[in-house]
Amino acid sequence: MTQTQRMFSKILIANRGEIACRVIKTARRMGILTVAVYSDADENSLHVNMADEAIYLGPSPSRESYLQAEKVIAAAKKTGAQAIHPGYGFLSENAEFCRLCAEENIIFIGPPVGAIEAMGSKSAAKSIMEKAQVPLVPGYHGDDQSEAVIKKAADEMGYPVLLKATAGGGGKGMRQVWSEAEFSEGFAAAKREAKSSFGDDTMLVEKYLTQPRHVEIQVFCDNHGNAVYLFERDCSVQRRHQKVIEEAPAFNMSETLRAQMGESAIKSAKAIGYQGAGTVEFLLDVDGSFYFMEMNTRLQVEHPVTELISGQDLVEWQLRVAAGEVLPKSQEELAINGHAFEARIYAEDANNDFLPATGTLSFLQPPEESEHVRVDTGVRQGDEVSVFYDPMIAKLIVWDENREKALQRLSKALTEYRINGVTTNIDFLYNLATCPAFINQDIDTGFIEKHHDEIFHNSEQALADELPMAALYLVLSLANKAKAHATTTTDPHSPWNATNAWRLNEAHIHQLVLSHNDIKYPVTVEQKRQGAGSYYLINVNHEKFAERTLDCQGRIEDGKLHVSIDGHRSQATIARDGDNISLYRQNGVFNFTYITPDCGNHDDHAQQGGLSAPMNGTMVSVLVNAGDKVIKDQPLMIMEAMKMEHTIKAPSDGVVTAIFYQTGDMVDGGCELIAFDADE
Repeated sequence: MTQTQRMFSKILIANRGEIACRVIKTARRMGILTVAVYSDADENSLHVNMADEAIYLGPSPSRESYLQAEKVIAAAKKTGAQAIHPGYGFLSENAEFCRLCAEENIIFIGPPVGAIEAMGSKSAAKSIMEKAQVPLVPGYHGDDQSEAVIKKAADEMGYPVLLKATAGGGGKGMRQVWSEAEFSEGFAAAKREAKSSFGDDTMLVEKYLTQPRHVEIQVFCDNHGNAVYLFERDCSVQRRHQKVIEEAPAFNMSETLRAQMGESAIKSAKAIGYQGAGTVEFLLDVDGSFYFMEMNTRLQVEHPVTELISGQDLVEWQLRVAAGEVLPKSQEELAINGHAFEARIYAEDANNDFLPATGTLSFLQPPEESEHVRVDTGVRQGDEVSVFYDPMIAKLIVWDENREKALQRLSKALTEYRINGVTTNIDFLYNLATCPAFINQDIDTGFIEKHHDEIFHNSEQALADELPMAALYLVLSLANKAKAHATTTTDPHSPWNATNAWRLNEAHIHQLVLSHNDIKYPVTVEQKRQGAGSYYLINVNHEKFAERTLDCQGRIEDGKLHVSIDGHRSQATIARDGDNISLYRQNGVFNFTYITPDCGNHDDHAQQGGLSAPMNGTMVSVLVNAGDKVIKDQPLMIMEAMKMEHTIKAPSDGVVTAIFYQTGDMVDGGCELIAFDADE
């Protein structure tokens, strides 16, 4: 790598979305010009508009644009960029791309080729760490890739085990295997996903610890032999082996353990001649022992939490190190200040196995940024979340002086995040952040599975306050809407503008049906008058409840419902999208759907007997043929979207009568994939 003692005047960012925007912000503050690259899908994207220049790379699929190393190099040469920041993902850990940069006398803002190659293979990395006496999880990472050999190693170390693609990252090509009977299916799926994601299906297997924490150390090395660690992040809360909420520093971390892990991380970096920003990931067991997992030779998605507790701009550090400068701080000069959380806002359906979602961001209102709240994003209102890239919309990062206060900041900020047009995981994140186990630090990498019912509110709940609150909100909303409309008419006092359910010689009653967790609840709201204001008698009559009538009053103000139920005053932040209503309460978010009256408009001829695509994507594999008899839950097809696989399974025993898509086909969400006759 060519080095210089002068800071760059122009850099190219070989990435997109929020990380490209993040790098541009720091470069702009440092007086460095930026060049963006883009595909067809990103022609009008935020990162393109923020950069000083932008170069078109090609079609929307990343393999035809962002992964085209030669095109990226050509863009840098054309614009006179002296260095390339790879961001994360795409070409960030591609040794050949790093080598091409060096050949063209372009600085790669990252580690040298040798370091990327050393850590690019998980198997090779473990061998290097073993020689450097860094503790390792028991496992097999040999050259013999036959299923029999890898299965034998799994059998000998005992289940559960974890299959991992040696070239992997981001949870791709990774499968937990809980028993010998599951091995072959898990092995095939992991290899297939690894081949699709990385072009390399080499696998390793290691012992799966049942209650570990995922703790990673941020390291930085310059070209002058200096190395520091900027403390640790706890990234234990994951779904599909991908991080959901990260925090720094890690909870219940003694200074002794922090120093031991930090020193091991530096030892790992020095073992491969590292330079720049890197992350050494460890599994921390309940007994305080820790084991090397892997080293990410790039900036991590979750780097902002480290920035907030350390007061350092890690992108600036990257640029200074790449320009040949010494590290801005020594280990003694670094200190932890407060606590930070990062929540990844995704377009996905958390209630449907975190299935990726696509669509247009028709309404986008993040919480207001401040010294306590930061939002890193690469999208604006009106942008499309497409099938071609990762479905992350933004990163919500919060800081305060301790974990308890920072967690309160996170919960509040999540209630203020408003997104319509696509399904998001905001409600899931709020429920997770307010879950007692999370608050009390009872956390390991199996957290979501262990507390699934609590997080998703699937356990039977009284909903004693939430149902009446949702019903009252609907009635008050109707009244407010009618009042607003009345002011625009010639006769604001017309009975046609009334919303008090007036009936001649009858009680003023609204009959509502609200659905929660697919259970329908009939609710009766009777409007009364008391002095100058209205009050309501609300009755919930359902087999899950003892019938009772509640005396309620309330008002809607600044997006919040203020309510008094039998003299108990409380409030909830409200988010509404059509007939879907979300109440954000201290004990989680409660989602209701207002079931509108059936006016006979349903389609009696809806198509029956077919299986539809759950999302836009690519057909990866067709596992059956027309005429095949299948059993319930048998895999029929495998689709891929946004770097994730989804298996289409038989809903019951039956016969496949027709197949409408083949391997490699692009599929629109909702399209019929298979015609299927269920057994009677």
